Amino acid sequence: MHQSKYIKWFAVAATVGMLLILLGGALVTKTDSGMGCGRSWPSCNGELIPDDITAEVLIEFSHRLVTGSVGILIVILAVWAWIKYGHIRETKFLAFMAVFFLILQALIGAAQVLWGQGDFILALHFGISLISFASVLLLTLLVFEVDRKFDADRLVIGKKLKVHTIGVTLYSYIVVYTGALVRHTESSLICSDWPLCRNDQFALPNNMYEWVQMGHRAAAGLIVIWLAYIAWHAFKNYKEQRVIYWGWIIAFIIVLLQATTGMLVVLTKLNLAVALLHSLLISLLFGLLCYMILLVSRSRFSNK
Repeated sequence: MHQSKYIKWFAVAATVGMLLILLGGALVTKTDSGMGCGRSWPSCNGELIPDDITAEVLIEFSHRLVTGSVGILIVILAVWAWIKYGHIRETKFLAFMAVFFLILQALIGAAQVLWGQGDFILALHFGISLISFASVLLLTLLVFEVDRKFDADRLVIGKKLKVHTIGVTLYSYIVVYTGALVRHTESSLICSDWPLCRNDQFALPNNMYEWVQMGHRAAAGLIVIWLAYIAWHAFKNYKEQRVIYWGWIIAFIIVLLQATTGMLVVLTKLNLAVALLHSLLISLLFGLLCYMILLVSRSRFSNK
């Protein structure tokens, strides 16, 4: 009994910690602090603990400390869950994914510090961390036996909703990548208006930076429409299955907030709090979509 309680607390700590890694990485990018520790890794400016503390050094060094500390938590959680909950079919897969993608994102971050990388490679960094976060989140939900509380083994989900669930989750990753590309190519303010690049004229983008910015807006607009349709479909057909019904309604609410903060990022000229909230919301949305895929994988078939 005590062991179950401890692993639950441990899982919550690892999930919150992984979320801090995501937001810390976003903070590093948005404040241009990636070179705060120079071309030095894992040390900071050649020192174990830097003497000269600037804002950039503090942000980058803190991000490294959080990543290292949380990384240890995630490895322990993965091993612990593997041993205790290995009989649950998703546990070993999620434990592996959490650790593998955590290490992968750390290596990409280290490679950027030591050698530098192109914007299109760096844009993968946030998305890779997001997969690790989603894996830790789902592992935590398994530890808390959330699927049993919602009778996940008794769900009946139609083919249409299954296809849309998988499709929109995969597509959300494209939206995440285009958003990361906006940041890494420094295209955030290339278009000063919203929803068009320049509201006083309707024209195609003039350069790569405008294409990146407007491409992300188009991708984000499509996922809002897609999730609106899925939420309507769930509202119409799945009222008796609470986790499906509320899951998709919450997903639609989050994506609306996500779109709103995306607009405010432009209109407030990259306000840091708004930009970090934008990153938080997409992290929560992706985690929820991955949970909906888990439910789909456990459900029975229907023709709805």
